[in-house]
Amino acid sequence: MEDLILVIAKALVDNPEDVRVDVREGDRGTVYALSVHPDDVGKVIGKQGRIAKALRTVVASASVKSKKRVIVDIIS
Repeated sequence: MEDLILVIAKALVDNPEDVRVDVREGDRGTVYALSVHPDDVGKVIGKQGRIAKALRTVVASASVKSKKRVIVDIIS
């Protein structure tokens, strides 16, 4: 799952070397914290959050078989 998020995020940004994903297991489920360069935050979020919503939908669809809740947080 981490690799999927990395591939998608690196394709969207201008600084792919600054893309990082931290994985944390918590009460809410598995949390993937996506960190990008401050100049690229808008590209990952998109207009009105459309890119972020699409990213979360793809990750949620890929995690259906594991039956765990998956959360993608975007931080700069």
